[in-house]
Amino acid sequence: MSYLIAIDQGTTGTTSLLLDAQTLEIKAKNKQDYRQIYPKPGLVEHDLNDIWKSVEDSLEKLFQSAKVNPKEIMAIGITNQRETTCAYTKDGKPLTHAIVWQDRRTASYCDSRREEYEAQCRAKTGLPLDPYFSGTKMRWMLDNVAEVKQAADKKDLCLSTVDTYLVHRLTDGASFVTESSNASRTMLFNLATRQWDADLLSFFGIDKSFLPEVRDSFTEFGKTKNVGILPDGIPILSILGDQQAALFGQACINVGDLKSTYGTGAFLVLNTGEELVTSQTGLLSTIAYTHQGKTIYALEGSAYIAGAAVQWLRDNLKCIVTSPEVETLANSVTDLDQMRPLLFLPFFTGIGTPYWNSDAKAAILGITRGTDNSHIARACLEGIALSLNDSVSSFKKDFPNLNAIKVDGGASANDLLMQMQANFSQQKILRPKVIDTTAYGVAIGCLVALGKIKIEEMGSFWKLEKEFVPENNAYYSEKKQLWDESIRRLYL
Repeated sequence: MSYLIAIDQGTTGTTSLLLDAQTLEIKAKNKQDYRQIYPKPGLVEHDLNDIWKSVEDSLEKLFQSAKVNPKEIMAIGITNQRETTCAYTKDGKPLTHAIVWQDRRTASYCDSRREEYEAQCRAKTGLPLDPYFSGTKMRWMLDNVAEVKQAADKKDLCLSTVDTYLVHRLTDGASFVTESSNASRTMLFNLATRQWDADLLSFFGIDKSFLPEVRDSFTEFGKTKNVGILPDGIPILSILGDQQAALFGQACINVGDLKSTYGTGAFLVLNTGEELVTSQTGLLSTIAYTHQGKTIYALEGSAYIAGAAVQWLRDNLKCIVTSPEVETLANSVTDLDQMRPLLFLPFFTGIGTPYWNSDAKAAILGITRGTDNSHIARACLEGIALSLNDSVSSFKKDFPNLNAIKVDGGASANDLLMQMQANFSQQKILRPKVIDTTAYGVAIGCLVALGKIKIEEMGSFWKLEKEFVPENNAYYSEKKQLWDESIRRLYL
């Protein structure tokens, strides 16, 4: 028997999946969390050594639990938190902490250059000038970290997203590569030409030699060497940014197919096919994947905080002991009248689609003497659903006849949250049997690279677990109106 490994390097931890290469059945799974570093309000960092150790530990425990010989691994796929930016030397030594996609330290830089960027660059990247994306983070490192400056002067600098760093470590430095879906999140990549763009590099002051080679999404990126837990010679055959990997794993391979992933944040992505579509409503244009020279594009809506809001209830307010308990606590609210004035605005790291306000802060509004933990828990789930629904509303303006929304990610297991999402959006929600679709997508990508399956055959792997049908309840329309009014008053 032969197996595939899918490494999902996420914002709070690394998950490794072991899949049967013939059936794509998940045989084992292991997740290893690692520390989050918050130097100041609005700043979020990761230690690259922590990330790498989480990968090693996850793989080791995966093999132990599955009792599988690593020599039976056919190929590796990688998916990753996307805009998080790494700086290291050519021999793999980290030069500073990675700046996480949630980090807002470059907000003033963005404010000072936004008008110039919109005139010169926006059309090429499909992205607004926002601290979310990698280009401003790279610029900040070059301007503010002495070790990065010195490495740049010596031409010994690698700047990349996390996928590239993992491949570099897995191949013992032999490969310095990325692929188009990750490159498209940097603000340095031309969506039409699929190349690092000279004008964009000049705008941000980034030397092209510091950036990795860009390849198709399903091809060979290198082979394992000197990893320890893995034998030498296993090919890495599939890489996608996490949201694009989920789109692929959900078999959203046709124009109009739509998925929503609930992780640390929540992200709605729609396949637009070979047409590069520009949104009129604040959505992002991005690359879904590339294969054999053909590019499939997508539109994306971004809510920075989803599962992270539940973690805040757990870790800061101590409302719950484990994250899944939030559903039970929220369901204990029997009288929705007490919920009507209550809003949880989960903007801990700014607002994404469609407002793109990097200065926004979180808030809880409408608290009364009768408000308790159960009301806060339900308001938190409503805030997650409403925040993502702002993206749904944008999609409806650009694409009036949306398909049902396929959902995945850890929080999609929360039935109450999924029903809220259906009710606020008035869209049918479809949850598959496999909700680890981020890792699942790059596992399938390995078989595509090997020529064992065709992309148009992927629908046969997707199986429905549960459907959530919208309820026409005045409570949800009234709450949405209160949400819209509060955002306009507080953030716009």
